[in-house]
This record gives sequence, C-alpha cells and structure tokens, in this order.
Amino acid sequence: MTIHKTLLAAALLLGSQAHAQSMPTAGTLVIVPAHGEVTAPNDQAVATLAIEEQDKDKAAAASRVNLKMKQGVDIVKKADPQASLKTQGYYTYPIYPEDRPPPPGTAPKPRVPTAWRVGQYLQITTTNIERLPATVAAAQKILTLNGLHFGLSRAATRKLDEQRIAATYQNLNERIAAIAAAMGRKTGDAVLETVDFEGSGNYGGNQQREAYAPAPMAMRAAKAADMQVEEPSFEPGETTLDMRLVGKVKFK
Repeated sequence: MTIHKTLLAAALLLGSQAHAQSMPTAGTLVIVPAHGEVTAPNDQAVATLAIEEQDKDKAAAASRVNLKMKQGVDIVKKADPQASLKTQGYYTYPIYPEDRPPPPGTAPKPRVPTAWRVGQYLQITTTNIERLPATVAAAQKILTLNGLHFGLSRAATRKLDEQRIAATYQNLNERIAAIAAAMGRKTGDAVLETVDFEGSGNYGGNQQREAYAPAPMAMRAAKAADMQVEEPSFEPGETTLDMRLVGKVKFK
C-alpha cells in the first residue's frame, strides 16, 4: 500500500512538471526589477565649527562670539581658500539660577538671568581632503569642531552616474536571461517594452546632510596665542551609490 502511494505521488509530480514545461508562454508580460551600484572614495568633507561664550553681560558675550567667529573664518579662508563657508545657528540663551521653591502662600519672584550663553556655528564644505586636518587644527585654536561628514561632491556624483546606469541595466539583462531560461525560452524571444528608472522611488543618491547641531554647547575657546592644536586624524571612507529600475518584458 505504501509503495502504491509513493508511485502515485511520483506520477503526479512528473505530470505537474510536464504540464509546467508545456505551459504556453507566448505573449507573457513579465515585470523584472533590477538593481545596480557603484562605490567610490569620498572626495568631499562637511565640517561644522562652533564658538560659544558665557557672560553676565549679554552684549559682552555676543561681542566675543562675533570677534572669534570672524577670526575663525579668516583662519579657515587662509588655510583652505577653495573651501565654501557658511555661518549659521546664531543663538542667545539666558542662564537662570537654581532657585528654591517659595514657601507656601508666598508669591514666586520673577526669574532674572544671572548670565547669558551666546554661540554661532560655521559650516565648511571642501574637497581638499588632504589639507583638512591642518585646516581643522588651525581653526581649533579659536573654534571647536562640532561635527564632520564625508561624502561625494556633485562633480563626482555626476561622473559616477553613467557607471551606475550601466550597472543597473546590465543587471536587468542578466535577470531577463535567467527568467527566459527558467521558462524554457530563448533570450531573443523577449522584447523589452518599458524601462522605468523611477519605479522603486529610490533615485540612488546619497544625500549629504549638513553636520549642524543647533543645540548649544558648554565650551570655552582659549586664546590662539596660548595653545597649539595637534592635527586630528580623519579617514574619509567611501560611498556607495545605488539605482533601481523596473523593466516590462514581453515574450513573443
């Protein structure tokens, strides 16, 4: 009885396979997703420098911030003349004392700030990666390094775009050939009707974000004449750009 069941199952399996192999595929429309990517060394850095001062006199704190930011900008421009600079995130915050809660039935006193914190950020965008450690070290004599991000410049991204498209289209052809073989058809029987490079909603770019943190920091910048800053060590790394497409293939 068991042998009979086994033979019956094998016969049904062979029958279903024969039916699948003989299934007509003429006029079949196949949706084929494809993916391609290219990797390149990062050639651009976005660094954020910052300055903050604290003083009982708000005007005095702001004056020192303004002066030191100007000095920092001048240092960066001298160290890397090709860099793109943008000041941003100017803030002024009051500092209040930690008052004890008033006794029950006593009206609370109005809070009066005991000091002020004033600060500003400077964003540097540069492709001079080799010079970056020296630039940052020079600026750190007055400013502090608040953030650093490596990525690809627009020029590098445009240059890699052609390679990315070619890699994605090659992957589409490979998938079509594999599908044709699985269907028992020749690749020449497949006609590519549509190629949608936006089918996935992924346009393949790695967005470069500003390394900018608007939250104030507690810090003090020493005088340039009083300190020497060793150059930091940076590893730019690499970025992978990917692309997705969807192709519609019809078999003759």
